[in-house]
Amino acid sequence: MIVKYLHWLGITACIALIISCFLPWMYYADINQQFTGFYSYKNAYGKPGYFLCLLSLVTLLFIILPKVWAKRANLFIGAVIVAYGIKSYILFSSCYNNYCPQKLPAIYVMLASTIIILIAAAFPHLKLSEKDKN
Repeated sequence: MIVKYLHWLGITACIALIISCFLPWMYYADINQQFTGFYSYKNAYGKPGYFLCLLSLVTLLFIILPKVWAKRANLFIGAVIVAYGIKSYILFSSCYNNYCPQKLPAIYVMLASTIIILIAAAFPHLKLSEKDKN
């Protein structure tokens, strides 16, 4: 019963991850700029939104696809998404030159949705036939 809800929660987390990449993650008052997953001043932190959105779309496809190989690959991709999300969180929110930027809610949504994607990938919703069980 819980696994069925994790399936839908994983789909929702993939969509939330994509949306959060377009929203502002951090506010840097010293340069008066908001950074998103696709924008950082002079591309200093890269554009992690592209990679996160791509992997989120692949994960969304593999969550929907009722194949065993897709569920196994989804677990690996979910782990990569969590690792890259943590890396992006640390990179964007770390202090520099005695200045700490202001964290905005979208970076927390990004981080939480990557963790939910991994949990949903760890407990896939799949009915196995007798041939698949052997």
